[in-house]
Amino acid sequence: MSYRWALSIPGVILACYVLAALVAPLVSPQNPYDLLQIFGWEASYPPGSIGSGGYRYLLGTDGLGRDIVSGILYGLRISLVVSLTSASIAAFIGVTAGVAAAYFGKWADAIIMRLVDLQLSLPTMLVALIAIVTLGPGIDRIILALIIVQWAMYARVARGVALSETGKSYMDAARLMKLPSSRIILRHLLPNSIAPVITLLPIEIGHAIALEATLSFLGLGVPIDEPSLGSMVANGFQYLLTGQYWISLFPGLALFGLIASINFVGENIRSDFDPRSSSI
Repeated sequence: MSYRWALSIPGVILACYVLAALVAPLVSPQNPYDLLQIFGWEASYPPGSIGSGGYRYLLGTDGLGRDIVSGILYGLRISLVVSLTSASIAAFIGVTAGVAAAYFGKWADAIIMRLVDLQLSLPTMLVALIAIVTLGPGIDRIILALIIVQWAMYARVARGVALSETGKSYMDAARLMKLPSSRIILRHLLPNSIAPVITLLPIEIGHAIALEATLSFLGLGVPIDEPSLGSMVANGFQYLLTGQYWISLFPGLALFGLIASINFVGENIRSDFDPRSSSI
């Protein structure tokens, strides 16, 4: 398997996003959510303006005087942490459920897959809205809501692959040796069923970022004192009609670039794991 995705343009862009999020506290001109570092009289400064402290606001300030560059860097941290955490936990839960459904079959398969079918039959945003309204605001609750939204897709993919593996000779040999079910699943079935899930993970991370941004835009996402790219776009939306486009535009472009780079990297990873897809 090649790793050309890591050296591709989307891979380099994604690496820059991750690096910017990691070093945000070191390179940001201000903490945009620390009231002691914000000057209210510098609200809605256009890009390139110079503040009272001599600092040039490269992308301007928002309606409260917060630096847009700093807001984007800090917002990347929240968006990436929420999406990576939720997608990873959802993958673990979904793969475990899907493999268990394929291996045990019968009532286990019926119960798990009916839950999966029920959730996937509903619009994703509707499930997310119901979950977040029920759980309430907060980063931890956003993560939990995204886990609820995403686990079913992993379960369906993992079950499909695991079903094709359960009938193979190595599985029959393991059963004839009377190995414990836990060992058969962990040592044999799960490793041979994980590849499609790895290709799905980057796509679902991008999906989680988009969902978090949408919920934050609707005012149901992360709290106002915790920056995210979605909440920054929402905060600037009310200023669009007054011509202060930069408050929403630049965070929106950063959000678009992040999701696009993750999706392109995910597609390249899928091509590496499935060479047949490169010829389509």
